[in-house]
Amino acid sequence: SSQNFSEEFAEAARQLKKEAPRIQFGKIDVTHQPDLRKEFNIQAFPTVKLFVNGSREDPIDCKGVRQASAFITWVKRRTGPSTVLINSTDQAEALIKADDLAVIGFFRELHNDSVEVFCETARDVPEMPFGMTASEDVCADYGIQENALVVFKKGKPVHNEVLEDGRQNKLGLTRLIKTFTLDLVTEYNIETSVKIFDVPVENHILLFTPTNSETFSAIYENYKSAAAEFRGKILFVLVDTNEGRNGRIFEYFRIRDIDVPAVRILNLTSDAKYKMPADEVTVENLREFCQSYLNGKAKVHLSSEEIPEDWDKMPVKVLVGKNFNSIVF
Repeated sequence: SSQNFSEEFAEAARQLKKEAPRIQFGKIDVTHQPDLRKEFNIQAFPTVKLFVNGSREDPIDCKGVRQASAFITWVKRRTGPSTVLINSTDQAEALIKADDLAVIGFFRELHNDSVEVFCETARDVPEMPFGMTASEDVCADYGIQENALVVFKKGKPVHNEVLEDGRQNKLGLTRLIKTFTLDLVTEYNIETSVKIFDVPVENHILLFTPTNSETFSAIYENYKSAAAEFRGKILFVLVDTNEGRNGRIFEYFRIRDIDVPAVRILNLTSDAKYKMPADEVTVENLREFCQSYLNGKAKVHLSSEEIPEDWDKMPVKVLVGKNFNSIVF
């Protein structure tokens, strides 16, 4: 909530006043300042913008950061170096062990496009520490032979992304790294729903199934295998159909008990829904569905009621999704 964030913002201001007195904090109630709201195109609340070098042109937006600690890191990375330079394996280990998650960029040299993209990404992911190294010894100790970004979770490497010059973009890497704040498959509930929408991946795939069914463990393993392949591109969510509090999400997707297990993809930007054509939840079917969606070949799924038996009896015909095209056009 805005109130909550307001407190975190004030806490960040207090801490940074000691550490970085150059950075000034202010807050504006735009209900009393319509001109400022219009000038800076404020549409959502709270909105945080950083103005650099006294210029009111092109301020930098701070999105999705809710806690004082992450906000302080965000500001520091915007006004100073965004990553820690690592010269020894001891330094690398200290960084990896300091937090649940850590990201290290291993490079042959520190002046190329990949390094720039890596540092830009670090600015946008203040929730975790970032380090980079061009030390041959450190790269050898971690068995890294080419430019790569490695994500460490609880001290162990969980993802290795090769960084080729000009191939990666900041948004793609930001999405990929932020997915590690969630499990590979995240079960939907009141607590996780906020986290799910905080990760900037607009494509969500949802598996609707009772988690106590006999086939659940086999289906879940298949789902997890596919999730590993599409990490950073599609967010994999599990919805337990036995959980009464998930009723609204079934209504939204028009899922009935006889449909489960069911798999749907939702595009958060367009709100378009897609239904997996195959009934069986196999790795192959999931892979094919996700790939066809990412290639723009999947058909939008328009939920429809069954055609009523007496739709044609009266002068005004009853139309539903399934007979709309054939009757109207």
